[in-house]
Amino acid sequence: MGRGRNVSVTGRVFLAESRKFSVGTPGVHVKKGIVALLVALALVVIVSPGIIGKLAEKTVDENINWAADESQEVMVTSEKFDRGWFSSEGQHRVEFRSGELKEAVQDMSGGDAPILIIDTRLDHGLIPVSSMSRKKGSLLPGLGKAMSTVSIELPDGSTHLLPGTIYSDVGLSGELKSNYVLESGSFQNEGADATWGAADITLTTHPANGRIGVKGKVGSASLALPDREITLGSVTFDAEQQPTKYGFATGNGTIELASLSVVDASGIENGVVPLSATFSTDISGGRVDSRSQVSFAGVNIPGFGEFGMDMDIEVEGLEPVALGALTRRIKSLRNVDGDNEWIYTEAEQEFKRLLAGGGEVRVRQLNISLPQGVASVTMDARIKERDKGDFEWTSLLLALEGGAQISIPDELMQFILEMNPQAGAVIGMGYLQKKGDAYETNIEYKKGLLTINGAPTPIPLPGR
Repeated sequence: MGRGRNVSVTGRVFLAESRKFSVGTPGVHVKKGIVALLVALALVVIVSPGIIGKLAEKTVDENINWAADESQEVMVTSEKFDRGWFSSEGQHRVEFRSGELKEAVQDMSGGDAPILIIDTRLDHGLIPVSSMSRKKGSLLPGLGKAMSTVSIELPDGSTHLLPGTIYSDVGLSGELKSNYVLESGSFQNEGADATWGAADITLTTHPANGRIGVKGKVGSASLALPDREITLGSVTFDAEQQPTKYGFATGNGTIELASLSVVDASGIENGVVPLSATFSTDISGGRVDSRSQVSFAGVNIPGFGEFGMDMDIEVEGLEPVALGALTRRIKSLRNVDGDNEWIYTEAEQEFKRLLAGGGEVRVRQLNISLPQGVASVTMDARIKERDKGDFEWTSLLLALEGGAQISIPDELMQFILEMNPQAGAVIGMGYLQKKGDAYETNIEYKKGLLTINGAPTPIPLPGR
């Protein structure tokens, strides 16, 4: 009996303790949640790479095809793509087609345009574990992470590995973020001596909406050739743009160049020190607004000395459909061979339609710096929207309103007169008036009437 009671008591104690860990208690829920999470994590790490690998491969190809479509002057072909479970390897070939880009590459290479060979290793999976075995690997979620190197194939068939490595992240939404990393180095070959600083450039593309962004910094570099020496200071830039349905892109950007110098065999140096530029274009209220600012100094002009410029120009209120049509027409002119006058006539008509849509141009600042002083110009020109059907240049002059202010320092004006004495007629006619240490002009225009320094000057218009 006693032994039985002990068993009974022990059983009750066991049952009582068991109830503390029954299925309905929070403690067990937590433990089961952790187990489920670990199982799910294991599936993500083990199973997803093979599935995601195919998606990553497709995404990479989409980005490459999109880039090739955006720039019709290059052709990208896939040489191979060996897809594994956790990682894949591929190779793409980039060839330059006919066009300005190919001509520029040929000028720099001194012969036929070379071919670029891009070798890529892609580590895929929602959690790309295999990427941890290489530099810049990461466990951040995505479709995959890639590492690429670029080689150059010369016309003689030889290939040479270019310095630098490209690290790319393929996002879950198809976004491709590529980071080009270059360590400082040097190169000598057959009379050419090149040195360069470190570079770090990030390019982001998204085929779904066409948005592209680039940001980075490039260290100083120099190239010594038998007939010239080129020195480039550090460059920083940050820009993004997105295509529109009208055929042009909107966006903004900045670039800063510390210096650029070219010294020829005779020791004559040309260059700029420094250069900066910003730009922006957007569509607001159904109209296109744009602004550009450029500043540079140190450009050597024979007979004048060093030349510099500070410019700030705004364009507002352009009609986007007309601007898109003109943009496409201008692009088509690049492929025109010979004298196809009808194409230029079409471009003129597109330009007329753009002006008929109205808009405003403001030159907020245009300062031209020379050793003799700084000449400055400000201007504002406005045109009201008119009927595009019967728009001619005469109606443009009637619809145009605006004004300009010009200032030329006395020393620079005397230099101009020495170079071209006939320029004195402008002063004699009162178009330039001496005020203090400068010659100034104030211009106003409205409905065909031009006023210069307060003196009306009617402009004869056809048919009036």
